[in-house]
Amino acid sequence: MTWLENRIPPPLVTLALGAAMYPAADAAPAHPLRITLALLLAGAAIILTLPALRAFRKARTTVNPIRIEKASTLVTTGIYRMTRNPMYLGMVLMLAAWAIWLGGPFVWLGPLIFLLWLDRFQIRPEERAMQTLFGAEFDAYRARTRRWL
Repeated sequence: MTWLENRIPPPLVTLALGAAMYPAADAAPAHPLRITLALLLAGAAIILTLPALRAFRKARTTVNPIRIEKASTLVTTGIYRMTRNPMYLGMVLMLAAWAIWLGGPFVWLGPLIFLLWLDRFQIRPEERAMQTLFGAEFDAYRARTRRWL
């Protein structure tokens, strides 16, 4: 299944899974605490994602997850000192916020499937590409910075 590696942009997968989660939602009205928690989690997703995007723009490197070989700089500062994948973490948190908002046990399949897909078809191939592009610099970064948190 290597033909799926780095083929589908993660934001597109996020949107597709978010849409697929909707029919599995709890029919009961959302409790205010559930809504508050969902909004807080969505806020956290935005707080992670926006600085990550700015760091890529500042470094003048590609943000395109499909064209990872075009990366010109290994970004290791700012939010990237805490996590190697803040944008992906933001997407996972956004799906988790959506799951909380929707309610019900089956909606949690969305974030779980996304995590599994990310690991297998996006992050592993990206890390191989980063190893090829940046060698020892990437090894050092990977050794000092966790994949998620």
